[in-house]
Amino acid sequence: MQDTLVFVDDGFFGLVKNHFQKGDSKPKRYLQTFRNICKKEDLNLKHLFVYMAPPFQSPKPTEKELFLMRQYQGMTKMLRNKNWVTLREGRCQKIINRQGKEEFYQKGIDALIILDMYDIKESHPLIKKIILIASDSDFVPVIERMKQKGIEVIIYTYFDRKRHSRFSTSNHLLKVASKWRKLIKKDFEDPEPPKKEIKQTSKNQENQKDNGVNK
Repeated sequence: MQDTLVFVDDGFFGLVKNHFQKGDSKPKRYLQTFRNICKKEDLNLKHLFVYMAPPFQSPKPTEKELFLMRQYQGMTKMLRNKNWVTLREGRCQKIINRQGKEEFYQKGIDALIILDMYDIKESHPLIKKIILIASDSDFVPVIERMKQKGIEVIIYTYFDRKRHSRFSTSNHLLKVASKWRKLIKKDFEDPEPPKKEIKQTSKNQENQKDNGVNK
């Protein structure tokens, strides 16, 4: 089984995870999801790269902002304790839109992902396939470069065809990928335990039991 690296835009991944979680109110898995994805591709998860940004904090943080920061710190502490995970952090920007509502955007995340992907050939020379979980067309040039270097790029993404949807994926990104798949709810769940094998009794054994043999 070939080794692979997984690169995750956590802002996008978190939206998809929450989308499925709201659908059935069941908690969805985080790290297990990446293992599930690699298993589907018949690949071994060698290393996971996670890219995220801390939640916005005002000069005098609100209770909600403090709560979100505590959640974030708990998550990043867990990730940093895994020697097979690399965490890279961008920043969060708040803007006020035309309707006077707050909107938050991650900044610097795409650049960090692209830099790490460019370095794959040098840092992981034996890797021939990588998995990118994202939806942004900004990754098209780096994917084209990876393919020129002989590295396959598998895209995992999510989109729907609803108007004003939060989920959309660049068609250019899908076309340039070596292969792409749409994330599904099952990707976020624990794998089903293997079914116990039921020993089948042969006809002769059954007949012997019926005749009083092997009682």
